[in-house]
Amino acid sequence: MFGLSGRVPNVSANCCNKWGKYLQSIVAGSTYKVELWVRSKTSFSLSVAFTSSDGTTVLAQSHLSVEASEEWSKRSVVVAATSTDHNARLALTSATRGVFWVDQVSALPTDTYKGHGFRKELATMIADLKPGFLRFPGGCYVEGQRMANAFRWRDSVGPYEERPGHYGDVWNYWTDDGFGYFEGLQLAEDLGTAPIWVFNNGVSHEQSVATELIGPFVQNVLDGIEFARGPVDSTWGAVRAEMGHPEPFQLQHVAVGNEDCNKPYYTSNYMEFYNAIKLKYPDIQIISNCDASIAPLDHPADLYDYHIYTNAKNLFAMRHQFDHSSRSGPKAFVSEYAVTGTDSGTGSLYAALAEAAFLIGIELNSDLVQMASYAPLFVNANDRRWNPDAIVFNSNQQYGTPSYWMQHFFKSSNGAHLIPSTVQADSSTSLASIITSAVRFHNASSGMEYLIVKAVNFGNTSLNVNLAVTGISASNIIPGESNIMVMTSSGVMDENSFTNPVKVL
Repeated sequence: MFGLSGRVPNVSANCCNKWGKYLQSIVAGSTYKVELWVRSKTSFSLSVAFTSSDGTTVLAQSHLSVEASEEWSKRSVVVAATSTDHNARLALTSATRGVFWVDQVSALPTDTYKGHGFRKELATMIADLKPGFLRFPGGCYVEGQRMANAFRWRDSVGPYEERPGHYGDVWNYWTDDGFGYFEGLQLAEDLGTAPIWVFNNGVSHEQSVATELIGPFVQNVLDGIEFARGPVDSTWGAVRAEMGHPEPFQLQHVAVGNEDCNKPYYTSNYMEFYNAIKLKYPDIQIISNCDASIAPLDHPADLYDYHIYTNAKNLFAMRHQFDHSSRSGPKAFVSEYAVTGTDSGTGSLYAALAEAAFLIGIELNSDLVQMASYAPLFVNANDRRWNPDAIVFNSNQQYGTPSYWMQHFFKSSNGAHLIPSTVQADSSTSLASIITSAVRFHNASSGMEYLIVKAVNFGNTSLNVNLAVTGISASNIIPGESNIMVMTSSGVMDENSFTNPVKVL
């Protein structure tokens, strides 16, 4: 099952503050909801306006009447834009002299993905990949450099203004946790994907909680599962219902930490989480951080997590990584993979070719590898903390890197049937630079069966390739319904950009 990993270094600006919370792009004809908390010693009229980047032109404006009060009150107003500026300012002004306080100012377009606050263009790019799952809230972001700065799901639910936020000390930025645990579950539901919750297991990059002290962390996770799945009369199910979602979310997978296998206390702590979760929620699939692709695990798990970031040649060579792994243990979850370093640039065709070959290798081993997801998913071009990423955006633009478009070749693989196939090329040398797969896919909307053949040529010359598949007669192939889709460019290091978003497509 191919999906998406929410591993996003800059969470506050990338995947995780409702994508547009820090609003800059104002478009004529659109409406925007501004919310704020205010208190004042005197009554006054407050102008809420978006202005041009130089402050000289009013793009949208409305007014609020504020009564004198020592108590904070929440106010909101919807403003309609008459002009466009992609780097607009939010201006709160008053003609009344006096003292007033504002806090928790938020601005969002009223037209968001399925009405839940997510920037429509970005969420649509995710939906277009037809992912099978969404892994969130991420990797190192979950751990923190130190435990004090780990992601805490309790602090990320409930009213936005009551969320304290936290410092993401791995990637060095502050997040207000506007995209929290609830929003991750909501986004997965809106996309029609399975949520995979990665939780902190008492381990950060520098610190580990001893097993005899792990009890409160275990209870915290059980409470988190209750928030997602509990009835409305349960303690945390009631909190979810109060947030507008009385129905339980379909949480079936949890990951015990991120890249923590060799850290102190991981295995003994893992067993505390495993036993407690299985006792209360026996249907939940539990994912271990420990790699079982080479040697068996010394603890029970439903899946094991596998991460790989490397150069293009290495990843292409790893297309056979799971060919000889044991089939007797837990299934594999390749939750983070990408070509990084000089081979990737900020998202190259070269990187996408190697990643495609690696994914074909995973597809050929789909009896073992149950899920796979590229990471990271998003990056704000104004605050890059990692290269490359699948989707790049700023206040008003977005584009997919070649790695994003590569994943479109696999979006019909979820639920397809692998078909035995053999390939012949010009020579044995040529065979060393290609990898192919064939699957049979049923299209429910058309009612037709499709044979989908994928092939990657990682070499520097064109090849003549013959592919023989088993179990399908040539007479059953309809030429008029067949097509070829190719991703290529004039140079292997070519990239997409805001000025040329479809150079590699």
